[in-house]
Parts: sequence; structure tokens; C-alpha cells
Amino acid sequence: MDNNNGSCGSFRWLASLPALAMAVPLMAQNAGPGNAELEQVVVTGTRVANRSALDTAVPVDVVSGEQLQNIGVAEVSQALSVIVPSFNFPRPGLADGTDTVRPATLRGLAPDQTLVLVNGKRRHQSALVNINNTIGRGSTAVDMNTIPNAIIQSVEVLRDGASAQYGSDAIAGVINLRLRNTNDGGDAGVTYGWRDTTYDVLVGAPPPGANYTSPPGRSRDRSDGETLIVSAWKGLPIGKTGSVVVAAEYRDQEHTERGGYDMRQQYPLVNGAFDPRETTFNRYNSWYGEPELNQKTVFVNAEYQVQSGATMYGWASWQDREAVSAGFYRPAGDPRNVIEIYPDGYLPLIAPDVMDLSAAFGVSWRLGVWNMDSSFVYGRNEMDFRVEHSLNRSLGPASKTTFDSGGFAYDQLTFNVSGVRTVEVGFASPLNIAVGVEARRETFSIHAGEPDSYRNGGVLLPTGLPTQSGAQVFPGFRPENEVDEHRTAVGAYVDLEANVTQQFLASVALRGESYSDFGENLAGKLSLRYDFIPQFALRASVQNGFKAPSLQQQYFSTTSTNFISGQPFDIATFPVNNPAAIALGAQPLDAEESLNYSLGAVARLGDLTVTVDAYRIYIDDRIVLSENLTSPDVVAYLTGLGFVGIGGGRFFINGVDTTTEGVDVVVELIPLVRRSRPGDFFDFSRLTANFNSTDVTKVPTTPQLSALPTPPVLFGRFNVLSYEKGTPADKYGAAINWALRGWGATLRATRYGDVLAPDPNPALDFTLSPKTLVDVEARLAITDHIKLAVGTDNLTDEYPDPYPPQNNLTGTQSFSNYSPFGRSGRFVYGRVNYTF
Repeated sequence: MDNNNGSCGSFRWLASLPALAMAVPLMAQNAGPGNAELEQVVVTGTRVANRSALDTAVPVDVVSGEQLQNIGVAEVSQALSVIVPSFNFPRPGLADGTDTVRPATLRGLAPDQTLVLVNGKRRHQSALVNINNTIGRGSTAVDMNTIPNAIIQSVEVLRDGASAQYGSDAIAGVINLRLRNTNDGGDAGVTYGWRDTTYDVLVGAPPPGANYTSPPGRSRDRSDGETLIVSAWKGLPIGKTGSVVVAAEYRDQEHTERGGYDMRQQYPLVNGAFDPRETTFNRYNSWYGEPELNQKTVFVNAEYQVQSGATMYGWASWQDREAVSAGFYRPAGDPRNVIEIYPDGYLPLIAPDVMDLSAAFGVSWRLGVWNMDSSFVYGRNEMDFRVEHSLNRSLGPASKTTFDSGGFAYDQLTFNVSGVRTVEVGFASPLNIAVGVEARRETFSIHAGEPDSYRNGGVLLPTGLPTQSGAQVFPGFRPENEVDEHRTAVGAYVDLEANVTQQFLASVALRGESYSDFGENLAGKLSLRYDFIPQFALRASVQNGFKAPSLQQQYFSTTSTNFISGQPFDIATFPVNNPAAIALGAQPLDAEESLNYSLGAVARLGDLTVTVDAYRIYIDDRIVLSENLTSPDVVAYLTGLGFVGIGGGRFFINGVDTTTEGVDVVVELIPLVRRSRPGDFFDFSRLTANFNSTDVTKVPTTPQLSALPTPPVLFGRFNVLSYEKGTPADKYGAAINWALRGWGATLRATRYGDVLAPDPNPALDFTLSPKTLVDVEARLAITDHIKLAVGTDNLTDEYPDPYPPQNNLTGTQSFSNYSPFGRSGRFVYGRVNYTF
């Protein structure tokens, strides 16, 4: 397969590391000492107390709560995308539930190949499985936007595989959100912003003989997407030895509309001529942008030290998210329309309601020489779908326009107990020993929608043929799709770390897990670091990792009925245990397996720190969602086996092998000027770069399908290119922060490299050129308690390259979902904060 369009050849960078190893010590000998008090202690990637981010054997980024706040679009994933070099957060539209629960990627891998922790404990996944043609297709991931910025003290991003330390999903790395923990202080803030933008669309020609023309210009001004965020947190004491932090957030967001000019004929011909209404119809008829959102979140984090010295801790959260996004516009003359209901056509809306909750309780205590910890953590995510401004064409004029389409739920209960101690074994430091066991129970369920959301009412088209069943845009889940499945997993690990000499750090981890559905897995990791001098070190790691198949991937099911030559055929996303899927070659899903290598350098040059980390990740048997298998050969094959009325479908399958390699570079500078007034500084805080490439080296096949006269492709060119070229080949970031006597400012720039938007027709593949987004924010402290800020995300109003007309036949989908920064344009905002 072709390499990603960035010719990074990342491990060629390794050739430069020996030269760096010789050059940096020479520079460092003349460099002043680093500002040690600014080095941040981390708990992710190491179980040794008080180890700083620059002293670890693997790369760890630390993002402060303040950095999360100084961005207009106040989402955790959005903030990480402009701070962490290899983290990307595309913002797809016209993708059903994925518009509401958007996936993020680390090092170009799938969203579910990054493990998310909260206070070091595994966070539950979203119930949603991404089944549309977006980045992350076929994956199920954690929705980090269920955690409000106000409760976050910092975020640690481990950019290295860590399955041996943390278990399944940590192939690309680990994101650990650390919650505020204080008995004092607080902050309340209000942010209001909107999109103030101008974008271009490339418009095709109207149909021959049309009585309307293309718009005189291709530039369109918009002011929309009004967003109000009200958030607060407060730290309170519990007795003399405890604390509780209560945080709440309310978000109200209007949708954005970035559709193009719909050049299609909208109305049936009148006596062979175009309807006069064609000239007055509003052809900017599609939303295609950010969803409408109303979101309420409460998060509480607490701890209490008892008289014995033990500490009890816990947290609880609740979020309700009501969203509305759109499907494709159905013109008045579309066969999917009922003219008596929508004489001018209609835009069907998908309105998911997401409820997310979590609760945790734990105790840490001293047992002899061991520091012990034990906890229960529960999380649940529900997603129910409502379809609005739609209809069931098969019910004719009697159809309702709003439907309950059903939904799904996922929950996770985790129990763990761990112990950490040190032992003197003659090394330069004590040997740190960490051991632990973890048990987890997961459940996934689907519940059906109301009958009108999926049934066929029998009303025929004007041609006399039947029409498809169910609500337009999102047919409801049927009773035969309902499922309620669970599994258990038990794991145990040992983690050893020590400075063998003053210069040589070594870490070894081993973890075994047993799953009730697919069996056992064993993962190990070796990490090494050698400090040649205090200002320069090399580090390396090698590990094997895994990602267990999610319950959502194993049991997700949905069905739609299409009529072919007047005969009904069910087209389904089959669970792997469905008899029709088994007939097509589906098998029980197994774990993905990875082999990770990394090699990097850390340099401290006075106030400057530089890290360069190269990586290569081999993944075997990646779990993917197959192509739609609906060819006549497939239908005939299923019919011959007795599956009458099954028109084919798709299912999840192991079998894609990939190789990912790249380089992360991070340059940080401690504030250059510190004045007598605390908090005054000027610094070029962070420069980052990432170069990333993925090759698909194997795709799945099944004997059953390979034996057909015309074997269908299980994982085709479109999806292969999505893996290989669907994320930026390179990405650069830079930020400057300044503060002086109550004034402050942040200037940040992020450059995204080439991205390919593949098309089923190779001639229509479309390359998105590099784009640079600039964010700026200015701040003023009115008093010691009141602070004002104004800012702009995407100051220069950058958009991805618009689709040419041949890629946008309806005219309504102006931009590709493969854009790594979305397509909503400039966001202008103001914020006021009151600090307690």
C-alpha cells in the first residue's frame, strides 16, 4: 500500500539521534540550570512517586486546567488537539450520532486505541459505535466531553503504548484526566461566543432547461453557532482532613450551517416545465455543521483522611446532552417525500439524547511497607434517538413526523486493588514494585423504537412499487435488533522500576488478562532511559499490547428494508453471532495485537527543554466494519442457504494489519522574564511537531465470500485510504503566553498537513491542502477576583478546501468530514470569571 502523503520515514530520524547525543552535551555544559520547580510531577506512565514529566522513560505531556480554559471552544478534546502534537479532533457532520459524540485520534490510530483514565482509573466508553464514513469508523471510544473543564486540574497524555501497565485499549497511549482536589478556592465563569465567518462554495450548473441559475458569487457570510457556557467550581472542607470540589457546567449551542447551494431540481415538472417555485426556493437548505446542543453537567470529587491515616476518596458525575443535527435534504419531488406533508420538501433531523453518569469510591491506606489502594468505579452511557421533521414514506399522508427510534446503553463496573512499595536491592535507587489486580464487568444493550419508526405501512409509490420502511434519515431499531449482553474480565499486573545506576533508569511491566468472551492476553513492556549528563538523556521502550473487542462491536445490530423489483430485502449491520453473518464468514471477534517501539531524546538547555520521540507501531487483526455486502452474488448465496429476504449487509471482523510510524517533537521554554509582581511573565511556551504515516499491509477475507463468482471486497480502497491518509501527514503547533500587571494574552498557531478525502471513485479522490489556524486571546484582571477575556479561535477564518462540484453532486455538502479541524470558521468570544 502507498505511504501516507507525508514522506516522514520516521525512523530515519533515529539516524540524527547519535549526532544530537554528541552535540547537546556540548551546548548544555554552558547552559544554566533548569527551573526545576516548574517541572511537573506525573502519575501516568510511571508508578514511582514524585517523578517529573521530563524524567520519565516515555513521553508524557501535561496540560494544565488553565490551558484548557484559554480557548474559545471549551471542549477537552478540542483543547488537546491544539496542545498535544499527535492528537487530532476532527468534527464530522451528517454522520448520525457521531455528530454528537465525536471521536478523537492519537498518533493516527483509531479512537478506541487510546485508553482514557480519570484519576488513574479506567473511564467507561460511550454506547455509540461509529458506523458512518468518518475517521474512527467501526470504533467505540470514550466521550471526554462528558467531563467539564471546570473539574479538571490537569491532563496527562502518555504518548506511548501502555497495555502492560493499564490493560486493553492503550495501544496508542493513555490520557489521564486529573480532577481538582482542594478544600478552598473556586471560580465561576460565563463565556459567550458565535461564529462570524465567510466561506466559499464551488457551485455546479443547474439541470438543462432550468428556470434558475447559479448564485452570482461563491462567497457566503454567516453569523451563527451562538454558544453560551456557564460554569463554576468550588472547593469546600470536609471536617479538618477532607475536601470536596463541586463543579457544574451549562452549555447552550446553536447549530451552524455550512451547506452549499443546492442546484438540484426541487419540484416535479408542471406541464413539462420547471415549477415557478424553483426560482424562489432557498437553496441553502442544509445544516451541515456543528449540532444544536443543550448540555447540563455536574461533577463532584472528594476525599477524606480518617484517623488511622487511610484516605477515602470518590467522585460522581452526571450529564444530560440533548443534541440536534441534520441529514440530507429531501426535495419536494423526491420519492422519499409525501407532498401532502412537506409540499416544499424537508430536512430530517436527528435528535440524540445522551445521558452519562459515573460514580467511584476508593480507599488508600498503608499496609506494613505497602501503599495500598482499592476502588470501585461505575460508569454508564445511554443514547436514545428521536427523529424530527421526518416521515415514514410507507405510511403515506397518515405518517407522523416525529419518531422514537430507540437507542442503546453501555455500562462498566470496575474493581481494583493495588500495592506499591520500594525495596533496597543495591541499585542507585530503591526498586519500586507495583502489583495489582482488576476485575471488570461490562454490559451493552439495544432497545427498539416505536413501530412506526421501523415498520412498512404498505403505501406504494406513484409508480406502483413499494418504498423502504421506517423513518427517513434514521430508521428505528427493531425488536429483532434488541440485545442485552455482558462480559467479565480479570487482570493482574506487576510493574518494576528503578535507577540501576545514577544515569540508567529501567522499567519492566507485565500484565495478564482473561476475558469471558475471547480468552486470555499477556502484555509486557520494557522501558529504558540513560542520562548522559543532567541536561541530556536518551530513552526507549518496546512492548506488546492489545485492544479487546468491545461489546458494541460484537453485538451492535440495525436493519433497514429496501425493495428490489418490488420485493422486500433486509439490509443489516449484523452482530457476529447472527446466522447470516456466520454464513458470510463472520467469526467471534478476537483482540487486536500490537508491537510498539519507541526511541527518543530529552534535552534541557537552560530554560529550554526539547524532546524528540520516534515510534513504530505494528497492529495485527485490527477490528473493522466490513463494506456493505449487497451484490447479487451475495444475495443469491444467502438465498441458496435459506436466508430468504436477506439482501446482505455488513459485520465486524478482525483481519486488517497496519504499520504506523512517526516522530513527535516538543520544545518548551520556561518564562523568559519574571518580574517582581507574581504572575508576570513572557514565554514562548510550546513548539510542537508531529510526522505520522500508516500503511495497511493486510486486509481480511473469508473463504465463503472468496468462493463466489465475483468475490466482494471486505475492506476496500476507500477504507484503506482512510487509514493511510485520512489524518494529517504532519502537524505543527506554537504558542506564546504573556502576562504583565493584570494584562495577559495567548497567541497560538496550529498547522495541519495534507489529508486525503478518499472517494469510492478513484478519480474523485480529493486532497485537502495544508492549513494554519491562529487563535488569540487577551485577558485583563479588573480586580483580584474579576477577570475578563476576549478572543478568537481561527482568527483568519480558515476552511478546508471546498469540494469541487463533481464531488458534491447535491451541492449541499461543501466540505469533507476528513478535515482535521472541522469546517465552522472563525469563533469570536468573550469570557468573564469571578475567582473565589
